[in-house]
Amino acid sequence: MTLLELSDVSVHYGRIQAVSGLSIQVNEGEVVTLIGANGAGKSTTMRAISGIRPISSGKITFAGEDISKLRGDLRVVRGISQAPEGRGIFPGMTVMENLDMGAYARKDRKDLSADLERVFELFPRLAERKTQMGGTMSGGEQQMLAIGRALMAKPKLLLLDEPSMGLAPQFIQQIFRIITEINKQGTTVLLVEQNAQQALSRAHRAYVLETGRITKTGTGKELLADNSIKEAYLGVG
Repeated sequence: MTLLELSDVSVHYGRIQAVSGLSIQVNEGEVVTLIGANGAGKSTTMRAISGIRPISSGKITFAGEDISKLRGDLRVVRGISQAPEGRGIFPGMTVMENLDMGAYARKDRKDLSADLERVFELFPRLAERKTQMGGTMSGGEQQMLAIGRALMAKPKLLLLDEPSMGLAPQFIQQIFRIITEINKQGTTVLLVEQNAQQALSRAHRAYVLETGRITKTGTGKELLADNSIKEAYLGVG
């Protein structure tokens, strides 16, 4: 079943067209990844889906509803939650306060305790640092907090924008293992990631984005085996 669909979507920053005629589909239960160079339009696409950036044309459908003009906070209510590029945690708030902010839009709050326990099972380090200020945590810990906060919204679709950016190798491996586990637990994931090897290894399907346009699509395994992808994104000549 199709959960998210972008149909011929374009996004502008003033006169600059960042995304042009983009069409992608995310099915329920999948991990789908967008790969591409810096400036390809990956983060702009994520901002358009979450409602941070308005689209210039086209259509965004989520769970059968046209959400193209829906406010970002209402998209959270519908079931779209994002861990943004750069993490975007609240540095002056504790871990618990950050996680509470993730649940702010939820109308059904009876499962909050169970969802908090789920986050702590995925990220035991957060459980150990409940009262620590977010701004004093390491980059890897802040990324865990950003993902945990997004999960507290109980999303149908989790948007992850560059989750491995700036992290030490041990944290990168851990973050990707947890992304796989989140998906196994039933959450659909749309992943933007420059670490193409890790992203494609874990994706059911993937899209390659270049200068705001889709240039290639396939399963993660297909793109991992594609010689042009190896050369451009995997460092294999």
